[in-house]
Amino acid sequence: MSSTPRLPSAVPGEPPTFANVLAHAPGMMAAFGALYARFWQQGRVSAVVKETTRIRNARITDCGY
Repeated sequence: MSSTPRLPSAVPGEPPTFANVLAHAPGMMAAFGALYARFWQQGRVSAVVKETTRIRNARITDCGY
């Protein structure tokens, strides 16, 4: 899995990052932001466990983010 987006940036002059590519679809970007915030702010799993899992997954998949 690559951390380089396959789509161009929606922001002229900016490199294609996750947020800049997602900006092509503002409604999807807003929905993703709401879901992501809810994931980190709520739930039975602690933020420490979520963050540890996120870091481990990034290392296993060689994610550049």
